[in-house]
Amino acid sequence: MKKSDFEQFHWLNESQATFENDKLTIYAPEKSDFFCNNGAISSEGITPDSLTNAPFYYTEVTGDFVMRVKVQVDFRDVYDAACLMVMDSLDVWGKFCFEFTDFDTHAVVSVVTNQTSDDANGSNIDGNSVWLQAARVGQSFAFHYSLDGKQFFMVRFFNLPVGETVKAGLVAQAPTGKGGDRVYSEFSLEQRTVRNIRNGE
Repeated sequence: MKKSDFEQFHWLNESQATFENDKLTIYAPEKSDFFCNNGAISSEGITPDSLTNAPFYYTEVTGDFVMRVKVQVDFRDVYDAACLMVMDSLDVWGKFCFEFTDFDTHAVVSVVTNQTSDDANGSNIDGNSVWLQAARVGQSFAFHYSLDGKQFFMVRFFNLPVGETVKAGLVAQAPTGKGGDRVYSEFSLEQRTVRNIRNGE
C-alpha cells in the first residue's frame, strides 16, 4: 500500500494519515464515531450519542464491487475500532468494524443505518488484527471476515436504498476514548460482481 494507490481517495472528517512499510495508519480522534442514535433508553443509560465525525477515507465507486483490507488496532477503550464503510449519505450507510466491545472482547461488529443505526456484534477474535471484506451487488451488501486473508466467513447480509454510486473506504473511530492509531494493510477494491454474495466470492 502506497500513497499513490489512493490518489482517488478523499476525506470526510480529515485526520492524520501516514504511509509506511506498505501500511496506512489513520489517527482516530477522541470521541469520534459514525452512529445515528435511535433514542432507545434503559435503566442504565442510553445508546451512544449520534455522531458523524469519525475520519472516513473514501473513494466513489459506481456499481458492484468487493473491498477488502487487513486491520490492526491497539485496543484501549470501549468501541475503539478500525472499519470498512459503504455510504450513500450521512443517513444511509453500513460499516464493518474490528472493535473493542463493551463485553470486553475483540469482535467483528456491523452497524447498518437507514436514518437510525442498529448494532450487531459478530464473532470474537483473538489478537488485534483481522481481515475485513465488504461486497456489493445492486442494493445488497455482505460483510465477511477472515483470520488468514484466504477463507472468509459471512457476518451479515443486508440491503440499503443506495444510488448507483456510493462512497467506499476506511473509518477510524474512538467513540468513548482518547483516540489512537488504526493500521490498514493489504487493501484492495475490485469493481466486480461476486457470484454468491453470501459466500462473498
